Amino acid sequence: MEAKINKISVCMIAVLFAVFTIWVWVKPDTEFSSTERRTLKKFPECSIASIADGKFMEQFEAYTTDQFPFRDAFRSLKAAMHFYLFGQSDNNDVYVIDGHIGKIDYPYSEKAVKASAKKFNSIYEKYISGTDASVYYAIVPDKHYFLGEKNGYPAYDYKEMYETLATELSDMEYIEIADMLSVEDYYRTDTHWKQESITDVAKRLAESMGVTLQEEYTEVTHDGPFYGVYYGQLGLPVEPDTITYLVNPMFEDCVVTNHETGKTMSVYDLAKAEGRDPYELFLSGSISAITIENPNATTDKELVMFRDSFGSSLAPLLVEAYAKITILDARYMNEIMIGKFVTFENQDVLFIHSTGVLNNETAFQ
Repeated sequence: MEAKINKISVCMIAVLFAVFTIWVWVKPDTEFSSTERRTLKKFPECSIASIADGKFMEQFEAYTTDQFPFRDAFRSLKAAMHFYLFGQSDNNDVYVIDGHIGKIDYPYSEKAVKASAKKFNSIYEKYISGTDASVYYAIVPDKHYFLGEKNGYPAYDYKEMYETLATELSDMEYIEIADMLSVEDYYRTDTHWKQESITDVAKRLAESMGVTLQEEYTEVTHDGPFYGVYYGQLGLPVEPDTITYLVNPMFEDCVVTNHETGKTMSVYDLAKAEGRDPYELFLSGSISAITIENPNATTDKELVMFRDSFGSSLAPLLVEAYAKITILDARYMNEIMIGKFVTFENQDVLFIHSTGVLNNETAFQ
């Protein structure tokens, strides 16, 4: 009897394996994972060279993992087993503390931080040195900065990062903002900070650069849930966030230009709020070059901001004080293109990036 049961079990497993294998091959590939907010792997190119060096099998494995049937369901099952059955504190470096989803950012890479500083210094030497521009930098701490070490997760010495940048960026003035932030200023399911929580950060940055901010804003909460990038990576159901953005009549007269398309746009792209990444509501997301011209600014000064995605929600809060803000993302543009958008003279220049980008060896390649 036992032998018969074993045979039936083996046959059932074989049948399931055969069904899933056939399903993988006949079902259309899924292009995008809405839960993980990323493009899924496509079937790799097959050649003698790619087979010989092992790249084909490596890419094929990633492809089959991404395209496996019921992938999200299996991801959720795996996460539930990690947290609830095995009692593990994280799943694929993602964890939950008091409703906030964080991700382990570890270990510290001095190579990455110095590479980031090298990129900023290269821009400084090529375009800014010898001008009357005033140059500043600020560091946006990741959520792991607030959650990691005190909850027993591996975390690097952020002080070491700050000291390394202070040494490497000696021609720039540092503006401290970490002391104004807490985990409550970030979305629970996402990596980014909430715009409505950083008006004080914007004021400190402005005051440090010699301008002031006095405008009051009206908060508008976008209808619908916001499932941030960490939500998909966690693989378990949690309560979504909502996105709130700050409005002011001065935005209506601003001319916002997307220099990738040459077209004007709005400070807030409400269509993007309905898309794959609702955070792209702020300045339409990852665009390499944007200018905001404000005819009603309190000064005739210009700000040049080198930023990552955190700058998308910050930049509108600085519009009041600058007649023109040029927003550049050095990760997505060739350095020689910077001179196409800016002639550096006597602007304020702000380099503002998150610790996650600064500690990423591929960010500025």
